[in-house]
Amino acid sequence: MKAKEQLELLVANTSEVKTRELLLKKLEKGKSLWIKFGVDPTSPDLHLGHTVPLAKLRQFQDLGHRTVLIIGDYTAMIGDPSGRNATRPQLSRDEVMKNAGTYQEQAFKILDRSKTEIVFNGEWFGKMAFSDVAKLCSRVSLSQMLARKDFRERLDHKGEIRLHEVLYPVMQAWDSVMVKSDVEIGGTDQLFNIMLGRDLQEQESQEGQVGLFLPILEGVDGVNKMSKSLNNHVGITEPAAEIFGKTMSISDELMWRWYAVLLNKSATEIKSLKGGHPMEAKKALAESLTDRFAGAREGSKAREAFEKVFSKRQNPDDAPTLRVAGESISILELVVLTKTVPSKSEARRLITQGGVSIGGKKYTDPSAKVAVESGQVLQIGKRTFFKLQR
Repeated sequence: MKAKEQLELLVANTSEVKTRELLLKKLEKGKSLWIKFGVDPTSPDLHLGHTVPLAKLRQFQDLGHRTVLIIGDYTAMIGDPSGRNATRPQLSRDEVMKNAGTYQEQAFKILDRSKTEIVFNGEWFGKMAFSDVAKLCSRVSLSQMLARKDFRERLDHKGEIRLHEVLYPVMQAWDSVMVKSDVEIGGTDQLFNIMLGRDLQEQESQEGQVGLFLPILEGVDGVNKMSKSLNNHVGITEPAAEIFGKTMSISDELMWRWYAVLLNKSATEIKSLKGGHPMEAKKALAESLTDRFAGAREGSKAREAFEKVFSKRQNPDDAPTLRVAGESISILELVVLTKTVPSKSEARRLITQGGVSIGGKKYTDPSAKVAVESGQVLQIGKRTFFKLQR
């Protein structure tokens, strides 16, 4: 594919490119480019938000370019402050390395393993003396850092900025120098970090990288960036029923956004979809995402199960059995027994909000006692069912 054709394909569905001209210049050289993407293993699983840049990386790979996936084992111990209004909780190295193992395997659900180099940034940061860190920090001014939107907003609201957070953009930028990346991919909240990487590369007499910025995917709440810590995520390794069910829970407005960002549907295609019934469009989206991450034909199975429960108001045939000792038990104890909630307080909240029913009858008093009969169906939330057994 000619350079200009590659350019049009690669910049499609991006939010911004710094700059198209530089990317075209690099493509016209006819050489395989190094495309950088960094992930901090702050949790054990990837979610749909992570797949947006990974899919763009795969586009580059399919055109013959190579990608370097940087696992931020050192940066993860700081936590990226981009877009955050408070300091992230710090992780131990053991926690980070445990998470890193699952990140790599999950990334290859999308990336071509043969065209991907995995690098841990601890390979260079772990060898730095304190004098090296001081020298690196001297390349960036504090006024530059405090001009960042997220830091500026924290200061305006009298929030704290911890000194270690200021190091993060410098570390991410230095990663670009170490791998000599031609292009770095990130969300729109990464503008400062990626452009700082270009600056440091040029200071090191390298050709500066192109910044390719992708839209940030909102989570199922339709408001915040998808994040496991906000519990608004859809994990790519979750069961098919969860991927399908969580997708079905999003608003119609967010559905069209997901069509554009996750399935790369054009404005014309989305306009055509809007001409049909929104429920059918949402089921098609959920089925497509489930097939992609849970396996071929898993989407149609999840759709059938969903329709059986929610459209036809039937109970699922494959609901697991929950054995209960005794003739009666409180609703609170019953929910805790399922091990589907992390704590008693969370179980109590779920019950009082009307999220628990037996045989179709809702219970909102956590202390209420129920007589247990074999064959009764316990429903927790919208998608979790158990068949009770004495």
